[in-house]
Amino acid sequence: MHIRRLDPILIDRIAAGEVVERPASAVKEIVENAIDAGATRIEIVIEEGGRRLIRVTDNGAGMSADDLALAVERHATSKLPDGDLLAINTLGFRGEALPSIGSVARLSITTRRADAPHGSSILVDAGIKNAVKPASFERGTRVEVADLFYATPARLKFLKTDRAEAQAVADMVKRNAMAHPDIRFTLSHDSGTLIDYPDEGSSDAEALARRVGRIMGQDFTDNALPIDAIREDARLYGLAGLGTYHRPTANAAHLHVNGRPVRDRLLVGAIKAAYQDHVPNGRHPAVALFIEVPPHLVDVNVHPAKSEVRFRDPGLIRGLIVGAIRDALAGAGHRASSTVATRTLDALRPYSGGGSYSPQARPVNWDWQQSPASPGFQETAQASFENLATPSADSRIASVEPSVTDTAHPLGAARAQLHGTYIIAQTQNGIVLVDQHAAHERLVYERLKRERALRSIARQMLLIPAVIDLDPSDAQKLIDRAPVLAELGLVIEPFGQGAIAVSEVPAALGDSDVPALIHDLIDSMEEWGTTLALEDRLDHVLATFACHHSVRAGRRLRPEEMDALLREMEATPNSGQCNHGRPTYVELKLTDIERLFGRS
Repeated sequence: MHIRRLDPILIDRIAAGEVVERPASAVKEIVENAIDAGATRIEIVIEEGGRRLIRVTDNGAGMSADDLALAVERHATSKLPDGDLLAINTLGFRGEALPSIGSVARLSITTRRADAPHGSSILVDAGIKNAVKPASFERGTRVEVADLFYATPARLKFLKTDRAEAQAVADMVKRNAMAHPDIRFTLSHDSGTLIDYPDEGSSDAEALARRVGRIMGQDFTDNALPIDAIREDARLYGLAGLGTYHRPTANAAHLHVNGRPVRDRLLVGAIKAAYQDHVPNGRHPAVALFIEVPPHLVDVNVHPAKSEVRFRDPGLIRGLIVGAIRDALAGAGHRASSTVATRTLDALRPYSGGGSYSPQARPVNWDWQQSPASPGFQETAQASFENLATPSADSRIASVEPSVTDTAHPLGAARAQLHGTYIIAQTQNGIVLVDQHAAHERLVYERLKRERALRSIARQMLLIPAVIDLDPSDAQKLIDRAPVLAELGLVIEPFGQGAIAVSEVPAALGDSDVPALIHDLIDSMEEWGTTLALEDRLDHVLATFACHHSVRAGRRLRPEEMDALLREMEATPNSGQCNHGRPTYVELKLTDIERLFGRS
């Protein structure tokens, strides 16, 4: 076996596999170059998902003929004037993108500087560079990539359908457009325009919110909280969705570092930790967050795709994200997302023909009085109304009409309890339906967390210690964590082989079912693993405590108890969802209810 040097063109094609994975990768590199060039308008055109043609035109600074000749050479870049990899202030810097694209496709670049008498163009065909020629062009740069991967046919077999590739390009454009609201982005493909985001005029918070709303939808901005926090040299800003506003996938978590869209495990883990008590299992929060740090505190030279970063102080960044989001969620109080009511209305609509319900969806000759479900209003039904028996206990819990002052509260005045489980409250312009168990569970949990923060969780000694038989391994798990549990108000000690004795419990739990609490606590510990921080583990324990003390479904509440629950919800942060992320209440406006009955 003989060792030989690879052909330079073959080397470029091998290297291209790291940088240009699919059409979206090529578009990303070219768009980032346009942003670095100071463009305020970037137009992208693709055909057949980008495999046949990619054209990116910008009005940036442009290049001279000499710079253009160097731009298609490997490791030639204008982004590192002093060669310092610890001071990268641009999106691109490696000098690999254009030569990599040119090695596997037909790459044509036309450019012109504002002070140049004419433009220049160059063609790179499967790694073979042609001479620079004069060209007629306005200020800026146009990059055309034709027949992507024609020089490496095997790569074409791994591309997805044109539609899937076009969607990947659109997602990439959206991520870049989100961080640069002062740039107009357009994306067109074979059948028309996919994206057209106008220049928002600036990069301030209002412009950023408008751009995020165009990309993630008005629902998100209506149900998102502003974030702006600084810790040492790092700043975090953007929008974070309410706990009750969540998505089935993690695609709605948009993260940017110094204007660069990233998908970093540290940042994703921090967001997950921040929403730990708010989002149900299997659902994911929606955020658009931007981190600004001095370049020397972050390493973006981790991977050729530049989607991963490394922070010099990862603990600082994680703490900044978790703290800022949790503070914002706490500041939102009992607020729940408007989508909770929307989902409720969709579930209640009597029409299930696949579209929105409207009175016009009824049969043409529909008449309620002639319906098989109606006994005839003038006779039987009218008599039934006149001879109604005394209202049931559930329907007359709050038989006195509430005052205007009572209904002025955000969650209104309690009017009834249904099935010993749900509280109905009347507001000035609608109704609120509360799940008493879920709501009280969150209230107890937040109370325990406050006590833990003060390191003063009150304990209550049991008159007779509760002895609980367990699997020996489960008993040992609890004994190993006895000091931590004691700090949380639960005092346990070994009681023979495979058994423990509980002598004290948190006072807030009252007369809870101690054996059931212990068994649930063991199940909760199975989910700890080794990745959860101590604070997160403590919160897991407190959440288990709270679940066992909360008001159970089926328990009758007096009117004053229901009103007290509503008032405490209004004063307690995060009370819009229970510890498991489910909503604790649903608010319906009168206009929503009227639409259910086709009255508006």
